[in-house]
Formats: sequence, C-alpha cells, structure tokens
Amino acid sequence: MSVRRVALLTAGGFAPCLSSAVGGLIERYTEIAPDVEIIAYQHGYHGLLLGEKVVVSDEVRKHAGVLHRFGGSPIGNSRVKLTNRADAEKRGLVKPGEDPLAVAAEQLKADGVDVLHTIGGDDTNTTAADLAAYLHNNGYELTVVGLPKTIDNDVVPIRQSLGAWTAAEQTARFAQNVIGEHRSGPRMLIVHEVMGRNCGWLTAASAAEYRRWLDTQEWVPEIGLSRERWDIHAVLVPELPIDIDGEAKRLRAVMDRIGNVNIFLSEGAGLPEIVAQLEAAGHEVQRDAFGHVRLDTINPGQWFAKQFAKKLGAEKVMVQKSGYFARSAAANAEDLRLIKSMTDLAVECALRGESGVIGHDEEQGDRLRAIEFPRIAGGKPFDTTQAWFRALLQDIGQPVAEGANA
Repeated sequence: MSVRRVALLTAGGFAPCLSSAVGGLIERYTEIAPDVEIIAYQHGYHGLLLGEKVVVSDEVRKHAGVLHRFGGSPIGNSRVKLTNRADAEKRGLVKPGEDPLAVAAEQLKADGVDVLHTIGGDDTNTTAADLAAYLHNNGYELTVVGLPKTIDNDVVPIRQSLGAWTAAEQTARFAQNVIGEHRSGPRMLIVHEVMGRNCGWLTAASAAEYRRWLDTQEWVPEIGLSRERWDIHAVLVPELPIDIDGEAKRLRAVMDRIGNVNIFLSEGAGLPEIVAQLEAAGHEVQRDAFGHVRLDTINPGQWFAKQFAKKLGAEKVMVQKSGYFARSAAANAEDLRLIKSMTDLAVECALRGESGVIGHDEEQGDRLRAIEFPRIAGGKPFDTTQAWFRALLQDIGQPVAEGANA
C-alpha cells in the first residue's frame, strides 16, 4: 500500500498518554517513512468535521520528543459521535440535514488522507470504525489504526490501556495530600472520588499504589501520626454490591476508635441506584452525546458522603475528586514503554494497510497486534476476584461476597 498522507486525532477524555502517543507516532514515521506527510485534526472529530487541522512541519518532527514530557493533548480533544446527527447539528459541526459521517468522509477525501490514527477509548475507536465502513461502502479505502486510551483500563479485549498506570500513580499521589486532612476535625469523613464510570480498576489500582506508599513511611503513633489513620478504610467499585448499612456499621466502629474514615470511591459505584433515586424524585439526569450519564451533574461522591455521614456520626465531611489531576499528567516510565511499543506497531500496520486497534489481545494470548474493530468494546469489568485485590480488602477489613464480580 502506498501511503502519502496520514492524519492524527485525539478524542474523548484526557489520559496520561495522548501527548506522548502523538509524539511517538510522529517520531516513528520520521524514522522509517520520512516522506509521509502528517496532519493533525484539532480537537478530534470536531476538527475533522470543520476541516480544522495543522500540518506537522519539519520543525515539529525535530522536536517531537518534547511531547513525551507533557500531559494533555497538543492537538486537542472533544466528545463527538459521528452517528449522532442531532448533536452535531446542535453544536454547529454540520449543517441541518447533513450526515456527519458523510461530512467527515468528504473532508478526509479532500485532505488526501490514506491513514487515520485515532487515539482514544472505545467510543473514539468504534466511531473510527463507523467512519472507515462508511468510506469503504462509498468507494474510498482508508486505513484506520487506533490506539487505546483510557484511564479506566476497560477496553475489551485489551489487557492494558495507555495512560492507566500513570493515572493510578497520580491518583495515589493526590490522595496523599487529601488524606492528610483527616485530623482537621475530631470525626472526619473523607471520600476520595476516583474516575471509573463502569470499571473499578483505577480505584483499586490507585488504592493499592497508595497503600504501597504507606508501606514506605515511618510512623509516630504516640503523637497521633499513625498508619491506621492514614490508611484506606473502604474501597467501593461498580463491580461489587454495596451494603450501605453494613458498611456504615463497620466504618462507624473505625470512626469511634480512631476518629476518622477514608474511602476510595469509584464514581460509577452505585450509579444505577443513584440515577433511579434521582429520576424517581423527578430530576432529569443529563447525558452526553454517547448516551452516558454526565457524572459531573450526579456527584456520586457527595451522594455517598451524605449516606455515610449521618450513619457514622461524622462532624466534618470532605469529598475530593482526583480525576482531572490524574488524567492530565505526563506519562510515567511504565506507560512510556507501552506507548513506544504500541506507536511503533501502529505505524508498521498503517504502512501495510492493516486496520485495527493496537493492544495486547487477551483473547489471543496477550499478543500485541491490531485488534479488529468489531471486537472493540468498552465497559470491561474489573476482575474483583484477583488475589491482590482480595488481599487489599482483607487488609482493610472490608468483607466481599464470595465470587462477586460484574
């Protein structure tokens, strides 16, 4: 396959890999196919629909390595679903009556794009698959090679999504300062709300990372600086049922004994119950273009804090969200190695015309390959039966129903 021009876009929420992945793709093309032109659509599918793009110049190629040092995305993100015509019209991305898929396809044709690299989660990459199918059905062949980005680490069938390791590390770092607030009142409840709509992996992984940090510290319990006060006392994830009354009884005993309780809460934990309660009370629950509940309007952390505060007899309650702190961080060393392996393979697949999402395929022996788009899906549940997670819950005294997992 002859590749003359490739396009890059990043989409969806941020993760600590976007800037580095863009840099890695540019570096790899420059190394093995320097004659290939590279453009980048601004703010993902938003820029593709409006024809807003930048050309990757020789100067950018020369300094592409700098992008590995930063979080965020230099080319911008947005949440746009090309099959949601009403939303695209409402936002002024297409004219009334226009099909966003057709508009995007015509833009790619006009720009002479042979390969499209999408860096995003399951929504971003399945949207890319919709676009590639539309182009194929209309006589234009486009190779689409995606990279899996999500701090939730919940893309089927990919073992490890880009940015998730860094997000867990940064979430734990955020918690170090937040939990330092536990002595700001005599009966203090701290709820650390962690991103994770359907999957509790990030909450669990960051809790484990935080407790590894506790293992490295010295304590002076005689003055009040005790590990028990700094520890996590509950980890709540979407995959496990939450017995609020039972947990409240257990945590009340902790509060009575040491004067504080610290909870790590996945934002998706108990979400169906929260939504049902709000809708039953006549509240309209807002959703985004993909139909997902807008969690920023629900405030799960506040909801759970309210449920627990009275039952625990808390005198002071603090809810803190680590999501934006964690998701915009620069990639750590572990993620940088994963990004390098994936971007290198993404370019090789692109040059031979092989479409798919790059990842370690859990259904094919964890082999790193271009996974077929129809097999890509979101919402992979966190496996709560894993030994390390069961050991974590046992250490903090949290009971788990045997075999419980979504």
